[in-house]
Amino acid sequence: MIDPVIFSFKLFNLVITLRWYGVLVMFGAVVGAWIAEREIRRRGENGETIWDAMVWVLPLGIIGARLWYVVNNILGGSTYYTDNPAKIINIPEGGLHFFGGLLFGAFALFFFLKKNGMDFWLFLDSIAPAILIGQALARPANFINQELYGQPTKLPWGIPIEAGHRLAQYADLSLFPVESTRFHPTFAYEMILNVLLALLLLWVSRQYVEKMKPGAVFSGWLVFAGLARAFIEFFRPDQPRIGDSFVTYSMFVSLLMAIVGIVMLLVRYGKLKLAFAENWEEEYQIKPLEKSPRVRVRTLAEDVVEEVEENEDEVIIKPVKRKPVATAKPRAKTAVKAKPVTKKDTAKPKDPKQ
Repeated sequence: MIDPVIFSFKLFNLVITLRWYGVLVMFGAVVGAWIAEREIRRRGENGETIWDAMVWVLPLGIIGARLWYVVNNILGGSTYYTDNPAKIINIPEGGLHFFGGLLFGAFALFFFLKKNGMDFWLFLDSIAPAILIGQALARPANFINQELYGQPTKLPWGIPIEAGHRLAQYADLSLFPVESTRFHPTFAYEMILNVLLALLLLWVSRQYVEKMKPGAVFSGWLVFAGLARAFIEFFRPDQPRIGDSFVTYSMFVSLLMAIVGIVMLLVRYGKLKLAFAENWEEEYQIKPLEKSPRVRVRTLAEDVVEEVEENEDEVIIKPVKRKPVATAKPRAKTAVKAKPVTKKDTAKPKDPKQ
């Protein structure tokens, strides 16, 4: 198995540790932001804005993801965090929940865009496929940490789980030997589904550009991501269930996401009328880019070089005459003396008959 710690060193009394979990989560976030930037630019807005938004979205998203994970763990009957409250802030050990990151990140993005006067739906439609890709790229961290696996399976792609990482119901090694027991790689199932669904959303948004209204792609993401996660929950024995039912808390939220997405699509395309959605915009509201003043610089061939002098209120452009380039004086022509013609040179050749 892969060591979860890439390297660790001690700096004074502080231990610095770099883990695969943190590296892959950040890698997924950066790649997701890069995809979102391209999608935002394709819709006519300034794509670089997403990097400014990430300064707020990423930290709050991580805090939300951690808090949701802790609450979900407590709902499942665990006392790990209630007995050790300091462990709540120990994010490097693993334990982030997608729904918490989504909720807190969405709030941060909303207030950022509102402050800057940008269209919230445009960014949601652009970010939706990027979220799936970013989440998929971070999933291998679950394999390294040996977490988020499913029930035992005989399928050839089942993965081994060490005894120290087993759930309580699979801790009996006489029933589930380490050498022969394999488990469903549910994180891999979700990773594959996320990539396929992201590609589908990207394809649809390009194939039917004229039919795509603001919020349609995001609504589709709610449906696809919700149903996909609800499906994965059937293979997750580690998730707390609601009462004695087979429904987990995460499955309930996932199905709720899908229902909201379906309703939004019906409203978006006029199949369902809701009072609060009557003024839903038909086109993205693109914020005009601020034009910065430009100074034209002439080429050397134009025989003028522009000198820019900046004053407090205006920019003055003054032509500066170039100094004439010194050239060498032409040499005086000298007369070429003709060679005197001698008699020898002009003598007629002798007749060979003579």
